[in-house]
Amino acid sequence: QVHLVESGGGLVQAGGSLRLSCAASGRTFSNNGMGWFRQAPGKEREFVAGINWSGGLTSYGDFVKGRFTISRDNAKNTVYLQMNNLKPEDTAVYSCAASKGSRWYTLSKLYDYWGQGTQVTVSS
Repeated sequence: QVHLVESGGGLVQAGGSLRLSCAASGRTFSNNGMGWFRQAPGKEREFVAGINWSGGLTSYGDFVKGRFTISRDNAKNTVYLQMNNLKPEDTAVYSCAASKGSRWYTLSKLYDYWGQGTQVTVSS
C-alpha cells in the first residue's frame, strides 16, 4: 500500500518560516514528479510547487514569488517545501502528491497518489 505522509505544518506568525516534508512509503517515487498543493477553506485547491524526478527542474505558483523552495531527496524518498516570509493568506491545508510521470503538473487530476495534508496557519 502506498502512503504519502506530510509533516511540518503548524502555527507561525507572519514573516516566519516552516519546512514541510512529504515521506513516501510502500514504493519508491524516485521516477515520479512530485507536487505540493494547498486548499484554504471555501477555495479551490491550487498548485504550490512541483519538481521533476531528479530534482533538476522546479516550478511554482505565481503567488509564491520566490518565498518557497521545493526539493527532494530520492535516497530518503522524501520531498520538502521550505516556506519563508509566510503571509496570513498562505493559511491552508498543504498536501503532497506523486504525479503520473517524471515531471510535475499544475493540474491535480494528473497526480496518482496524495497525502492526507498538513495544516499551515499563519497569524497576522
